[in-house]
Amino acid sequence: MTERILSWHSNPSKPAYTPPPGAVDAHCHVFGPMAQFPFSAKAKYLPQDAGPDMLFALRDHLGFSRNVIVQASCHGTDNAATLNGIAVSDGKARGVAVVDPAISEAELEALHAGGMRGIRFNFLKRLVDDAPKDKFLEVASRLPEGWHVVIYFEADILEELRPFMDAIPVPLVIDHMGRPDVRQGPDGADMKAFRNLLDSRDDIWFKATCPDRLDPAGAPWNDFANAVAPLVADYQDRVIWGTDWPHPNMQDAIPDDGLLVDMIPRIAPTEALQRKMLVTNPMRLYWPEELRAGS
Repeated sequence: MTERILSWHSNPSKPAYTPPPGAVDAHCHVFGPMAQFPFSAKAKYLPQDAGPDMLFALRDHLGFSRNVIVQASCHGTDNAATLNGIAVSDGKARGVAVVDPAISEAELEALHAGGMRGIRFNFLKRLVDDAPKDKFLEVASRLPEGWHVVIYFEADILEELRPFMDAIPVPLVIDHMGRPDVRQGPDGADMKAFRNLLDSRDDIWFKATCPDRLDPAGAPWNDFANAVAPLVADYQDRVIWGTDWPHPNMQDAIPDDGLLVDMIPRIAPTEALQRKMLVTNPMRLYWPEELRAGS
C-alpha cells in the first residue's frame, strides 16, 4: 500500500493577529476519514486522515468562526467527505464540490441542500488527468441559482484559459490568484496578466492565499506580502482568504498555520480591508441569505 502523507503542522502556533468576529476560512479541505470516506482510485496522493473534528479545532485555535470546505482532488467527484464536514459544522461551514460534468439537476440540488455553493475546475495536470472545457461549460450553465465556479490553474496557462473563463456564465473565484510568481513583485508579468483577467469582468473573485506554495523563500514569505498587498488593496471587494489546511502535497514544506494567519495584516493592513476579506466578501459568496436577513 502507498504510504499515507502527512502535510499539516501537528502543533501550529497561536497567531499574533486576531481575526474580526465572524471571520471565514474560505479555503480549506477535509481528508476522509478514509475508513468512512475512501479516497478516489485516481488520487495522485494518499493523505492521512484530516477530518472535520481537526478542521474545526484548528478554526477555533486560529480565531475563525466559519469554514468553506473545498472538495480535495484526492476524493475525486465523490463529495461525501466534504458534505459530512458541512453537516457536522452546526451551520458554520459551506462547501465547493467537484462533480462529473454529466451530473443531473437533481444531484446538483442535493449538493445545494447539503451546503455546496459552487463547483471547482482543476487544471493542474499533476492533480487531474482530464479537464474537458466543453463539458465544464455545459455544467456551469445549469448550476443552482447563486452558485459560482472555482478555477485552479497555474500562471503559465492563464492566457490559454481566457476564452474558457470568458464563456463561464456565473461568477468565478480564482484559487491562489492563479499561482503567480510572486518573486516578480507586484508589477511583474504574472500579476499584470492576473489584473487584466480581473479587469475583464467585475464578477471574478480571488483567494489571496498560499504564501507557503507561492513564495519559495519560505516564512515569513516577504515576496508574497510585497506582491499581493497591492492586489488586495485594488480589488478589495472581490478578495477572500483561507488557510488551505491540511495543505495538500506540502509534506516537504509544511507551513505553520499561525504564521499563515499572521500574513493577513501584511496584505490587508486596515481593519476595514480585513473585514471585507475575511467576513463581508465570503459571506456574500457563501451565506448571502444571512447578509440579506441582516440588512
